[in-house]
Amino acid sequence: MKRKDDHIREALAQPTQSNDFDRVRFLHRAIPAVAVPDVDTSVVCFERRFAYPVYINAMTGGTAQAKTINEKLAKVAKRFGLMMASGSCSVAIKNPRSAPTFTPIRTLNPEGFVVANIGISAPVSYAQKAVELLRANALQVHMNAPQEVAMDEGDRDFSFWRANLKAMMDAVDVPIIAKEVGFGMSRETMEDLQTLGVDYIDVSGRGGTNFIAVENARSDAPITGFENHGLSTVESLLEAKALQGMHVFASGGVRHAYDVVKALALGADMVGMSKFFLTLATTYESDEIERRVAALLDDIRKIMAVLDCADITSLRRLDMLYDADVEAFIRQRKAHHSPSQ
Repeated sequence: MKRKDDHIREALAQPTQSNDFDRVRFLHRAIPAVAVPDVDTSVVCFERRFAYPVYINAMTGGTAQAKTINEKLAKVAKRFGLMMASGSCSVAIKNPRSAPTFTPIRTLNPEGFVVANIGISAPVSYAQKAVELLRANALQVHMNAPQEVAMDEGDRDFSFWRANLKAMMDAVDVPIIAKEVGFGMSRETMEDLQTLGVDYIDVSGRGGTNFIAVENARSDAPITGFENHGLSTVESLLEAKALQGMHVFASGGVRHAYDVVKALALGADMVGMSKFFLTLATTYESDEIERRVAALLDDIRKIMAVLDCADITSLRRLDMLYDADVEAFIRQRKAHHSPSQ
């Protein structure tokens, strides 16, 4: 249980930094023709319409502090109709006494869209129990090999992960979202997941909470020089553009409304935020949390109006400007995947 509170403490302690979202710009439209109140921010996913493209991504569970966080955020999810993912449910399955730290996600939002979370290395029965615990509408299966090797008590055997993921997909009757935890996804990874039958991915790229750094801070034998591993969320979204038929969610380093809009323009179906909501839930009471979330959602609408976009479909048609580093990444990856290779 101490590890869960350690993760909250270390995640909050990491400074908010510049990331690849700052390397992406829009062409400015000096005379937009859209009124802010007319902007439609809704998206359809999982055969459900969400008023906003933002969701509360996986964070925590298992401790008294985690219960308070989940209670506050469940109320926010209900208030704004946001999809909400739990932290890893393994702790509640191993120790049923900790289940009440997770269940407010459902009990305080009985009609909401709730996503349970489990690690890819967990027994298949845990996937089934996680869905049952929260009466979940979908299941996130997180893949976190870099974090595991940095964690003193982490896994060291990844040889069965693909087979285990496939078994989970066969065992549960809700959609599965394959999720990274801050290290992004290459095109090859996404194609691999698609071959396994995965229809939903959360690229969760580098740029937000760094879980190698989190585990190094807890470790007696930290791995040096490894903390910059992975692809950014922007790079991962660029990698996803070549895919057909995959629902792509963006998370990792999404700090504010402008990052949300950029992620949507880069092709994300929905955008997940963790540290934004974690900071609110550990700093404010419910009324102030709701006020700040309302401001975030309103800012998305304002920015879209400035970009002359009345809806998210039109946002995805915009041209993007990239700085030299991102342009170089695009060129290298295009060359890597060219027919002559």
